[in-house]
Amino acid sequence: MISAAAFASLFATGRLQAQEVGTQPETKAPVEQTLPSGHPNNAYWIDHDKQLLIDFGGLGHFKEADVTLGPPAAGEGRVVFMGDSITAGWKLDQSFPGKPYINRGISGQTSPQMLVRFRQDVIDLQPKAVVILAGTNDVAGNTGPMTAPQTEENIASMADMAKANAIRVVLCSVLPSFDFSWAPGLEPAPKIAELNRWIERYAAEKGYPYVDYYSAMKDERGGLPPTLSHDGVHPLPAGYTVMTPLAEAGIEKALKGKQ
Repeated sequence: MISAAAFASLFATGRLQAQEVGTQPETKAPVEQTLPSGHPNNAYWIDHDKQLLIDFGGLGHFKEADVTLGPPAAGEGRVVFMGDSITAGWKLDQSFPGKPYINRGISGQTSPQMLVRFRQDVIDLQPKAVVILAGTNDVAGNTGPMTAPQTEENIASMADMAKANAIRVVLCSVLPSFDFSWAPGLEPAPKIAELNRWIERYAAEKGYPYVDYYSAMKDERGGLPPTLSHDGVHPLPAGYTVMTPLAEAGIEKALKGKQ
């Protein structure tokens, strides 16, 4: 039998190659240097792999914050934004001043990780609506290779869980990306476009608002222009300025409509 320590060592040696670089300095990966074996020789990636073994879904990330937040006040129109670093980097208090909007984005997460923590970080917070933005890191393979149907199933499962708990669903397009700095050469643009076509069809089928960031932000390559992003993935303030009214319109539609 392989010991836990030995398993962790094997996992680290065969680490996942992709991880989204966060928008904050503390979440950015150092320049990667590899040993002849292909193992990364930096603490960031080693810690990342250990975290996947210990807490794959990131349940510990918002655990205390969720408890501190408590239930919504009477009449509070709480909305949770679920996502990865694109959501995590969004300063909701500035984009939506005075709104009871809760940020539950975690840098680098894939849709299966979000699904694991969906009950804790969304359902248990008793919001009126949830804004789901997932898929960038699935395409990048942050937790291993994923097919488009796997991503679609995870998004559908989160929506199903929300609906079963009387939470209105807002589905968002994945932001355009021409390439990933942490996983170059994957040609994500056409994959993201195809995933967005599915999200739009699924939202229409289920009666969920579809927030189309993609069409409003993509350039001629199917990526994010430098006016909206410093790295082609994470929005600058100008990018969030484009996203804000689109998200607000989707939320308003969800809260007023029937699902």
